[in-house]
Amino acid sequence: MRIKLLFIALLTLVLFSGCNAQTNQNQNKMKAIVIFFSHAGDNYAVGNIEVGNTKIVADYISEITGAKQFEIVTHKYDGIAYNPLIQLAKQETAKGELPPYEGKMPDLSQYDVVFIGGSVWWGTYPQVMFTAFKDMNLDGKTVYPFTTHEGSGLANCENDVKKSFPKANVQKGWSIYGHEVRTNKAKVEKWIKGLGY
Repeated sequence: MRIKLLFIALLTLVLFSGCNAQTNQNQNKMKAIVIFFSHAGDNYAVGNIEVGNTKIVADYISEITGAKQFEIVTHKYDGIAYNPLIQLAKQETAKGELPPYEGKMPDLSQYDVVFIGGSVWWGTYPQVMFTAFKDMNLDGKTVYPFTTHEGSGLANCENDVKKSFPKANVQKGWSIYGHEVRTNKAKVEKWIKGLGY
């Protein structure tokens, strides 16, 4: 009886490991891209930084998953100190402004998975991201929203992604404190591995 139970336990373990490996294989075959906005310069809690918090997280995601990247870039916020910047962001959000971004959105038809990331400004992503959203067709794609923040968590970002892309398969969002990103890569790794990578 004891040998039979041991055999069943081993068989279950092998089957579970095989299924898990298959899930990882399937996820790794999916082509992914990280689309993000990241603000360098004067930032809350981390001071004046050359590389924005969200860019660091995007780099971690690409390193782990092999995902390509498209950074939403605008020079509208360059050189603005933190306090004036948040006031400008507040005005943009209140008016629903859509600042232009540089470059051209890549062809997203070749990707199965899209990570969308940014900082949280006044309860959602910076408005320039919503400009970019208008140039994105994510119908049928798996979408993972993420944020860097200093206390807002996901705020309304996940819901705003769902509203912007009603035909996408928007998954549960994920967030990390901006001041943690340089020293806590393990948190990003844990999140990504939990997705099956």
